[in-house]
Amino acid sequence: MAYEVTLITGDGTGPELAEAARKCVDATGVEINWDVQEAGIDVMERVGTPIPDSTIESVRRTKCALKAPITTPVGTGFRSINVYLRQELGLFACIRPCKWYPGVRSYFSELGVDIVIVRENTEDLYAGVEFEKGKPETAQLIEFINGLPSDRKIKTGAEETGVSIKPMSVSGTERIVRCAFEYAQKNGRKKVTAVHKANIMKYSDGLYLATATEVAKDYPDIEFEERIVDNMCMQLVQKPELYDVIVLPNLYGDILSDLGAGIVGGLGVAPGANIGPEGAVFEATHGSAPKYKGQNKVNPTALILSGMLMLQHMGETDAAKRLEQAVADVIAEGKDVTYDLKPNRDDPTAVGTQEMADAICAKLKG
Repeated sequence: MAYEVTLITGDGTGPELAEAARKCVDATGVEINWDVQEAGIDVMERVGTPIPDSTIESVRRTKCALKAPITTPVGTGFRSINVYLRQELGLFACIRPCKWYPGVRSYFSELGVDIVIVRENTEDLYAGVEFEKGKPETAQLIEFINGLPSDRKIKTGAEETGVSIKPMSVSGTERIVRCAFEYAQKNGRKKVTAVHKANIMKYSDGLYLATATEVAKDYPDIEFEERIVDNMCMQLVQKPELYDVIVLPNLYGDILSDLGAGIVGGLGVAPGANIGPEGAVFEATHGSAPKYKGQNKVNPTALILSGMLMLQHMGETDAAKRLEQAVADVIAEGKDVTYDLKPNRDDPTAVGTQEMADAICAKLKG
């Protein structure tokens, strides 16, 4: 029986990447009925919203989506379609493997890095509880905070001060840390590292660390440790091979997943999965690269590997393994790969997005 999956084509280079990933997933032989939906700047110009109701309704129905990259405006406009989808659909866990594949250029290629970042998706500073400078409600909030019996005051004026609030809960922390331990158990991982800044933010990150430590007691077979976030960044650059599963609050998880991607060769090889009790959305870690739109140039690996994570989620473990191996083989051979995977980025033998996907499909079928 065919699986029902929403394919969100995104904007910029998104539609090209969506097509490449779809044909690679189809080439595994797993039967999928794709419900193609739009989101992003292109559809916003036509219908006035970057995320049409039909797209959300499709994901609610299928409970599974493969999403190509979508542009997030910087500083103004719609906050983030990615964040909106995660919060609207209750996708509390973002799982981002950072794995080095032979043939990918990396300063850490000798170490065989294979780290999994587990990021909380719904709380922390990304919860969107923000107050704009100069607004009456911002002045009201600042006045309220400054009126509390505490020596912690906001000392700049409301006309020049924006405020973001960082909510962290026991329940939210407990479920993301439990998710990390369950992932470790299911995938034969040996250690979970909780990352925080509890030495400074004692009532938010302090709560996170205390809760994580309690949850860890339920998994005595998995080693547990904690790291302060700035030290964790240094540790990942100095000795990434010492780490396995890393669980973090939202903001730190966003930053460290990009750091992890850089260690294994860049965002072009970094897939992602957003998981919740009612569904899952799989997406590349990188953005939409609009300057390359329509050029058949960008590396499709991240979205194809996101399709591999989707197959794992469906329980199609054999198909997932075959797809990952086909990707690894094409990258290792170094012939039918995009420019960024060549030793010299100006190599004229580099192929396009679709041609690399075709080479992966050929490996699967051959």
